[in-house]
Amino acid sequence: MKISMFHLMPYRDLPKDFEQKYHSVWVDPPYTELADSRKIGQYYNWTLDELIHAADKGIDGICVNEHHQNAYGFMPNPDLMGSILARATNGTDCAVVQMGSTLPTSNPPIRVAEEYGMIDCISGGRMVAGMPLGTSQDVNLCYGISPIEQRERYYEAHDLIIKAWTAKEIFAWNGKYFKLPMVNIWPRPIQQPHPPVWIPGSGSLSTWDFSARNDHCYCFLSYWGNNFGKRVMDGWWDFVAKGNHDPNPFRAGFLQLVAVSETDHSAEKEYYPHIRYFYDKCLHILPEYFPVPGNQDYKSLVNSVTKLNPQLFDLMGKIPTWKYKDFVDNQFVIAGSPATVRQQLMDAVKKLRVGNLMVLLHIGSMPHDLTLKNIELFCSEVLPHFRDVWEGEWENKWWPEGMRGPRTKITGNGAAHPAAAR
Repeated sequence: MKISMFHLMPYRDLPKDFEQKYHSVWVDPPYTELADSRKIGQYYNWTLDELIHAADKGIDGICVNEHHQNAYGFMPNPDLMGSILARATNGTDCAVVQMGSTLPTSNPPIRVAEEYGMIDCISGGRMVAGMPLGTSQDVNLCYGISPIEQRERYYEAHDLIIKAWTAKEIFAWNGKYFKLPMVNIWPRPIQQPHPPVWIPGSGSLSTWDFSARNDHCYCFLSYWGNNFGKRVMDGWWDFVAKGNHDPNPFRAGFLQLVAVSETDHSAEKEYYPHIRYFYDKCLHILPEYFPVPGNQDYKSLVNSVTKLNPQLFDLMGKIPTWKYKDFVDNQFVIAGSPATVRQQLMDAVKKLRVGNLMVLLHIGSMPHDLTLKNIELFCSEVLPHFRDVWEGEWENKWWPEGMRGPRTKITGNGAAHPAAAR
């Protein structure tokens, strides 16, 4: 299987009374009261250093994503980060996973096709093309796209990008939302006909349908743990079966918070304050901002209201009183000694049936040195035990083509030799 480090890059120094004094971390937190641009410059550099360190230590992929107007994760253009990471990790067998540029807010969408093409070229063909629909907060409230138009814009943008990458001739695009007289993408990605596409989702039926119909990898991105995640992924696999698609575990991805220390006791001492910060502050979102009415289509809304939301709201209501043990017992965070993490993570991978796992190794307010420690322990003591999961049973068609085989020998600094000359 393939394991990638996901990074949100949150603001690491919100005030202690943030969730009491301010009503949301997203859309309208006052920048001038809460943020320091010099600190943010340091956060960006730390984030890049942390992801590059993970690549050097042998992680399979490094992930960045797009959000706006918030202190929970502020990479307004993930392709700026991805281009740096592509260059800095040349010579490693590490994928650059853009999870990624939000399609409905990119006008015209061929901008995404061009920037992803640049990253794939810089990386030597190591990019995964994430194509998110985008959150209601980002797309509807921050960028002003009507909720009722969001999915239509997304579908059109997706089709335009795929055609821009694959068409042999210059073409005109006369869509409902985008009209372009001459589409002729420079540069094209190295990977042909195009890089593998991952679709982030939160359990919407329409996103399942879209991912399966286009043979893309569906990635459930959630911070509510793999026990709740199993309910969503069981639904996805039922949908896959009913659509007569093969149950290849590599057509699914999942995001899990992970914290590794020398012992279970030291993990609690080191990581609990930052777990608490993440759930208290980084996920402190005004309910009416999440989601805006009209953001989901009718079938997905019914599924959420009747099947997912009751369990989710019950969990969210309990979080303020939780202790460290509750977060671990409910599998919101897999934390502890390397042996503990290996056992619990393997159980999660098997019960979710996922071949592409993303791990959040920086959580909330974690300082740079503790993040580096978490990365090193994970890559040296946990990651090697997952190399053979699903190996030989299924082909990972959703990974850069030149890197789909078993990982090559690990070098002295932890980085893997590239699978092919780049």
